[in-house]
Amino acid sequence: YMISAGAAVVACLLYFVAGGPWYGIPGAALVFGVGLPRWVVSFLRSRRVKQFLEEFPNAIDIIVRAVKSGLPLNDGLKLIANEAKEPVKSEFQRIIDQQQIGLSIPEACGKLYETMPCPEANFFGIVIQIQAQAGGNLSEALGNLSRVLRARKKRKAKRAALSTDAQPSAATVAAPPCTVPRPPCP
Repeated sequence: YMISAGAAVVACLLYFVAGGPWYGIPGAALVFGVGLPRWVVSFLRSRRVKQFLEEFPNAIDIIVRAVKSGLPLNDGLKLIANEAKEPVKSEFQRIIDQQQIGLSIPEACGKLYETMPCPEANFFGIVIQIQAQAGGNLSEALGNLSRVLRARKKRKAKRAALSTDAQPSAATVAAPPCTVPRPPCP
């Protein structure tokens, strides 16, 4: 709030010094006090989520391999917290820290969605919680989750590529008609 208020005050002063009309000062305060900080935070958040989603399927695969080799889930989580790239590393370190202060692994994994608000993190927490309650093959469930995440990522990239291919065609179709007069037919 203090940064937003400071940005609003600085924007108002700069607007006033630049010679803008007095009735534009509230607009400058609103744009730079509310709009700009929200945009910056939103941009940084979406960039962090994108970086997380790039590395998250690899982290799940490492956990799957650790569980298949006989290690407990906790050791697989610690392995990710020590070896993965950021921001996956810090998020899994937060899970380990929450477990050390008394939360169970399913509860700590369920809270991953609070700090990394993306559906993939929520899926991971739900899979861990269901496996803790119902039992079953954890490595198979996490392997399926990893495949689903990779398929979603591939589908999203394909959709982006197709929409990029369609843009030049749309520009051609939407181009204004040619206004150059044609010569008369003989």
